[in-house]
Amino acid sequence: MDTRSLHTQWIKEEALRLGFDSCGVSKAEFLEDEAPRLESWLKNRFHGKMSYMENHFDKRLDPTLLVPGAKSVISLTYNYYPEKLQRTDSFKISKYAYGEDYHKVVKDKLRNLVASMQDKIGSFQARVFTDSAPIMERPWAQRSGLGWIGKHSLLISKGKGSFFFLAEIITDLELVADQPFSTDHCGTCTRCLDACPTEAIVPDKTVDASKCISYFTIELKDEIPNEFQGKFEDWMFGCDICLDVCPWNRFSKPHAEPRFEPRKEILQHSKKDWEEITEHLFNDIFADSPVMRTKFTGLKRNLNFLKR
Repeated sequence: MDTRSLHTQWIKEEALRLGFDSCGVSKAEFLEDEAPRLESWLKNRFHGKMSYMENHFDKRLDPTLLVPGAKSVISLTYNYYPEKLQRTDSFKISKYAYGEDYHKVVKDKLRNLVASMQDKIGSFQARVFTDSAPIMERPWAQRSGLGWIGKHSLLISKGKGSFFFLAEIITDLELVADQPFSTDHCGTCTRCLDACPTEAIVPDKTVDASKCISYFTIELKDEIPNEFQGKFEDWMFGCDICLDVCPWNRFSKPHAEPRFEPRKEILQHSKKDWEEITEHLFNDIFADSPVMRTKFTGLKRNLNFLKR
């Protein structure tokens, strides 16, 4: 086995040891097939008022603009599926936000992996990412053999479902690329499209984010349009509908990450408890949580919209 193969195999084993669920490698090159898709998505205004999505078009498609001399993209998945869920008579929070902010948790894991790699391999250039930079995570994960992109535009793994975060290491290390995941196992299933109450999932594995409940409850800073009144199905932060109905998520298993353990209030609070939340309680419950992104005023706006 040559050095590249040995390094690649060792990195995958070390990633699993550190808690990642899967790890694959693809060659760092321009995502030619994704360029027209991204251009069309932006042209159709599917990004709504997320104007930052219009920035760094070339960087989203070319990893060598993020790491000069990049040769490999290492893609990884990190499970967040919780063992316990919210009570049924509550306003809902997306499962990824039950515990500590994943940006911190997963980036800590990525930095630990890079440090281990440097100890093992020596000096090299690398940057780590998890939903925090202009990088097209799902195409890279598919190219790295980790799964296929479902009709809801999310990556699906046959053995793990889709309740996981994606992460990347772009590096100038030359590693052995995996075969892209070339088959689609959604078949004729349309459960995610049928279940979306705002019809945000459109053909060609695309989401019109400007109609997505997650967009309205997290990204949108203005008032939520009245035309979507009564369509949120009690989601006050994010939305898991397309994930919950996906048949492949019957394979999801509870995570083993202590920092993702749910805050007790998230599991125990009723609708009345959430309606009575104060800013002090909000800051206490959601310290170091992804929910801080919407701020107290944003969560109250969402709750007021749900109560109308």
